[in-house]
Amino acid sequence: MKILILLITLTITIFANDILDTIDRKLTPSSAQMYKKLINIEPDGEKKEFLLFQAKKDRDKMVSLFLSPDSEKGRSTLRLGDNMWLYIPNVGRPIRITSMQSVVGGVFNNADIMRLDFSTEYSVASQEDKGEYLLLNLKAKNDTVSYDKLIMQVDKKTLTPIQIECYTSTQMLIKTLYYKKLKDFGDGIVRPSVIETTSPMYKGYKSIMIYAKITPKEFNDESFTLDKLSKASELRR
Repeated sequence: MKILILLITLTITIFANDILDTIDRKLTPSSAQMYKKLINIEPDGEKKEFLLFQAKKDRDKMVSLFLSPDSEKGRSTLRLGDNMWLYIPNVGRPIRITSMQSVVGGVFNNADIMRLDFSTEYSVASQEDKGEYLLLNLKAKNDTVSYDKLIMQVDKKTLTPIQIECYTSTQMLIKTLYYKKLKDFGDGIVRPSVIETTSPMYKGYKSIMIYAKITPKEFNDESFTLDKLSKASELRR
């Protein structure tokens, strides 16, 4: 009986993690280029906007290039797994940054902005069918991940997130991400085009991420190195 229960549990876990892989591919192709706008809204209503180009390869590589505003233009970031760097033209060399910092300020941190596949960082600890959506309890694979636990609501029809709550290891809610406005980007990519986030740690503040374009594209590994970070604009060609 114990062996049967173990086999059933293992089968459910494998199936749940397959769902997480599917969610990843629904959100972004394994290799792709993207254009997105980030908007930070302060309690007084003041807004600050950023336009970014991003290139993603496999499960662990991403480069971001700031296109606007002028004060940020030319800056770029590199993520390789858990490691991140920021390149500022007038500094001339990449600077190490952390996942919990934010290169744009606001509620989104660097890990949110340079999001890798969920299945790279998390395993499914449990899964529940809530009728219209699936509820996934995700546990970080190691202690270097930004959030120790995610509670993800997944639309059963599209297998894309509806809402994600992000928690620390002490079960403190850090922020909630809301996935909105399903959009067909072409190439079989149908996913929410808007992600909004609020945080009890930043009362009155809100940040919004808007995906304008997502296109499958292959990149070579050399593009995702510190030596090439200053030439991130070449990836747009």
